[in-house]
Amino acid sequence: MSHEPARVAILTVSDRAARGEYADLGGPAAEDWLRATVTSPLEVTRQIVADGRECVAEAMRAVADDHGADLVLVTGGTGPAPRDRTPEALADIIDFDLPGFGEEMRRASLAEVPTAILSRQSAAVRGKTLFITLPGKPAAIATCLHAVFAAVPYCLDLLGARRIETDPARCTAFRPKPG
Repeated sequence: MSHEPARVAILTVSDRAARGEYADLGGPAAEDWLRATVTSPLEVTRQIVADGRECVAEAMRAVADDHGADLVLVTGGTGPAPRDRTPEALADIIDFDLPGFGEEMRRASLAEVPTAILSRQSAAVRGKTLFITLPGKPAAIATCLHAVFAAVPYCLDLLGARRIETDPARCTAFRPKPG
């Protein structure tokens, strides 16, 4: 078991934020949620990427392969708009997907807004890196992370990534009992 801080990359996918026309709200919201929930040391990096399949895929590859991220949260680009191609970019770089994450995030979001059915959030694995794609709005990011994060620490364990622990008052991570 590694005692190194888990490496987390947060990618905000937004043409307007990449051009500086719009403040990135999703990246800071995702980081704030993680820092309030994860009790073990984290090394977090944030990056803003323009929408579009190729540049998003390139950024995803880089944080997994070059940066060695254990967990990558990608905010934005998951809707049906013409430039929203985060799911396609993810499909281009992964070893396999984890469809239960997207199903649960949409179910939780649907309790709050009827447009949740338009969202294409998901999760997938590349090597030892877990990717979770999220909506871009801070409230929706929190809803989605609350819905799935209990499974994230054990998923990272199974992948051989660095270990993370959570504050049970915010999220009780599930790990099977030894034996």
